[in-house]
Amino acid sequence: MAFACLVVVLATILAIHNYQIIGTANAAVGIGVNYGMVGDNLPPSKEVINMYKQYNIPNMRLFDPNPNALSAVKGTQISLSLGVRNEDVPSIASSQAGADAWFTTNVQPYVGAVNIAYITLGNEIVPSEFAGSILGAMQNLQNTLTTHQLTNIKLTTVISMATLASSYPPSTGAFTPAAAAVMKGILGFLSQNQSPLMLNVYPYFAYASDPTDIRLDYAQFTAPGPVVHDGNLSYQNLFDAMVDAVFWAMESLGFNNVGLVVSESGWPSAGNGNMTTPALASVYNKNYLQHITSGVGTPKRPGGILGGYIFAMFNEDQKPAGVEQNWGLFTPDMKPVYPVFG
Repeated sequence: MAFACLVVVLATILAIHNYQIIGTANAAVGIGVNYGMVGDNLPPSKEVINMYKQYNIPNMRLFDPNPNALSAVKGTQISLSLGVRNEDVPSIASSQAGADAWFTTNVQPYVGAVNIAYITLGNEIVPSEFAGSILGAMQNLQNTLTTHQLTNIKLTTVISMATLASSYPPSTGAFTPAAAAVMKGILGFLSQNQSPLMLNVYPYFAYASDPTDIRLDYAQFTAPGPVVHDGNLSYQNLFDAMVDAVFWAMESLGFNNVGLVVSESGWPSAGNGNMTTPALASVYNKNYLQHITSGVGTPKRPGGILGGYIFAMFNEDQKPAGVEQNWGLFTPDMKPVYPVFG
């Protein structure tokens, strides 16, 4: 998560454009949960996978190809989004041999036993020193997947709201010059290969940074009616306004046919006083889950959100103290922090 990056997105667009969302043949749809491992007291991966099954969580996101987690998910129906470490992206981009080697180590042993829906080339590395390698890595790894007849696995990358230079109103959504320099090529690849872009979306940070001007009910999907109006579109929640700003940014680069998967969203249950309670976290995540699984999309792009993941499975004690340790749906002893599933 790029915690320092939140751009307050409050409103919206002037007209709904005609567009066609590119679908993903085997893509994970509906809700999932991020399986983070930045803790020294977390349960073994086999027990974690059993929790996904126990709570009927259909989709999982891994931040890196952890062998224990990949082995544990073998033979299940769980649909997986598999992450490439940021620092590994340049080696995959450097040569076809580099892409083949990454595949041989991290994917090939699990082919046929693990349902890999996505491979994400980096997490929030646009813009960064590695950003220029993403497109080349995608192209090389796509060649590898094609060679192995695995084109149903979709390649993408994960961005944050920090990639936007403008987001208010969402109709002004545009990438920063540094982000735009790489995003045009990335979006071209996604469009050509019928893959979605992944986006981390955190209304909590916007609310916490300006609770005077941003209503809690607007941030939590609980406003009784539209809060923000812009042109002929109305926004009843901040989440949709943030997502639509990214849709506008993609359109500004000439792409109106790439869908989005929300790779992270959530609400911390502690760490920042009365803004972070189990009750608030439960309300947000239940409403987020309902919003994603409804398939309604956003005011600008009905149906344009193709799935979403909650951040995160566990409270992780090796993250910085405060809110960062308190995003989990479960404590490390596998007890729910608050109810969301089941």
